[in-house]
Amino acid sequence: MQFLHSMIRVLNEEKSIKFYCELLGLKKGERIRLEDCYLQYLVDEKTGVQIELTINDEAPVGGYSLGDSFGHFAFLCDDLDEISKKIEKLGYSWDVEPFYMDEIKTRISFINDPDGNSIELIEKAY
Repeated sequence: MQFLHSMIRVLNEEKSIKFYCELLGLKKGERIRLEDCYLQYLVDEKTGVQIELTINDEAPVGGYSLGDSFGHFAFLCDDLDEISKKIEKLGYSWDVEPFYMDEIKTRISFINDPDGNSIELIEKAY
């Protein structure tokens, strides 16, 4: 058994690709046309795990409801200070700025993607 991907629906494919690829370092993978949507796969080249962006032909005007079941995606990074610079350069902002979490002996932070999905960034502990 191997974990392959998670799927999220997005309103603006271009904004989502910019966020996940330019900021978080995923790479564009296969793009598939289905009857009522496009699927754009974004790949973590280190692990092979993917996020599947679903771009429906008909989407809710106000966006998708995030519900209360999904929590966040977590990404491991080398240096949250460097990520902070990149976030500022690309015009994003933290949802929760980096802080030290004693329970796991490292720093974490949170940022939302263009559709409001929560992304946790965990600094690699050395």
